[in-house]
Amino acid sequence: MLLTALSLVALAAVVTATATAAASGKSASKKANSAVQVEVFSPQKGDIAGQQSKGFFVDLALRYPSLAASGAGFQLTGPTTHQNQAPFPGTFSPGVDEKVPGLIVLLSTTTIGAKNGQNLANLFNLTGFTNQKTNEIWDTWIVGAPSFGKNVRSVLRVAIAADKNKDGIYNDAPAVVPDSNHDGRITSVDLEAYGVASNIAVVPFEISD
Repeated sequence: MLLTALSLVALAAVVTATATAAASGKSASKKANSAVQVEVFSPQKGDIAGQQSKGFFVDLALRYPSLAASGAGFQLTGPTTHQNQAPFPGTFSPGVDEKVPGLIVLLSTTTIGAKNGQNLANLFNLTGFTNQKTNEIWDTWIVGAPSFGKNVRSVLRVAIAADKNKDGIYNDAPAVVPDSNHDGRITSVDLEAYGVASNIAVVPFEISD
């Protein structure tokens, strides 16, 4: 049962990533001078995502100067008994993802942890190396609980943290993004203040029942 469930998660994620990658409306907000490029396949701007305010995908492509600089590893993971299982074990909780340690993912309507400042990267289920020619990694999360608002307008923000410790690896994402201007909202202003090595992808969409 466990392997079947994990396989279904993996299959759904791969199918979604492939389909959305082929679509024309990808959200990139690219900056040519960024060391890392972030592209969001799903959700797209204006999407009405999910049922019962869950079951929607957050699907990303990340392109690094080199795969070594990404600090990334394989994972196929999920909550409770799905954690740390073969063939690609990984942890699962809000915070920094040890498999993509520079990744910062924020949802403005998060109701858990530090709320809109909580890094959600370690909730991602599936991470793989897509193209060595472009040092591209795909990362996918199927949202399994209505913990990010119900029937609300939300904003997804994704970035890769700067190499703050200067070790040549983008592995310095925070568990919580500080509110640099003390306005009670974590936005691109706060991400820039923390330090990012990538563009900041910003996607407004709706989470729906």
